Amino acid sequence: MLAKKILVIAQRKKTEALRMATGLTLLDDVVTVLVCGTLDDSEDASEQLEALAFSDVPVTQLDNPGNFYRAMAQAISQADMVYIL
Repeated sequence: MLAKKILVIAQRKKTEALRMATGLTLLDDVVTVLVCGTLDDSEDASEQLEALAFSDVPVTQLDNPGNFYRAMAQAISQADMVYIL
């Protein structure tokens, strides 16, 4: 079976999106994460970022609101599955 390209967009529930992306790494699929805006400076978010880094999952943080939709559209067009939280 071919690996799927899974995109997780962290928009409102950012820490939960990171947690979900961490869980998706168990499927042997390619996972990428886009974070719209800033992340909480919490221990939970740091743990999830560390787990994603360990699994070589790219996490892109979009700081400029003017670029959110362009970056999301480009990433969505390259993904097989998209989760927006």
